Amino acid sequence: MNTQDTADTRIVDPARLPFVYQDALNAGDADAVVALFHQDATMHTFSGKVLTGHEALHAEAAQSIAAKARLTNTLKSTLIGGDTALISVDWVLEATLPDGTGISPTGTTTAVARQSADGSWRFAILNCEGAAGSPGWS
Repeated sequence: MNTQDTADTRIVDPARLPFVYQDALNAGDADAVVALFHQDATMHTFSGKVLTGHEALHAEAAQSIAAKARLTNTLKSTLIGGDTALISVDWVLEATLPDGTGISPTGTTTAVARQSADGSWRFAILNCEGAAGSPGWS
């Protein structure tokens, strides 16, 4: 994380959002994960659920943290038009199901971020299409 992101927690470059999300999830900080989303944001999870609002997003982050999830993102592209950005990221997730089974889903996320009046960027839509199955993850 760069000093500017750390100093005031604002994300001033939308291409940083996936990496700040990755760092927050890997650190086990569900509140920090949720802070990266607009209040009315929607997320399509790799397991097929569609979530809207901070409460549902927090529950999803907490479930991932409980599964000892380790996320690795690789930026593919960022396209900015005005106060909207389209971000594409390849990802790998390592996690453990409650029965002890390890899973390693992969995929490509397409995200739409919006810039707030203060110049910060947050996710509006996060579509985490998974390429590998997610057995047992609900």
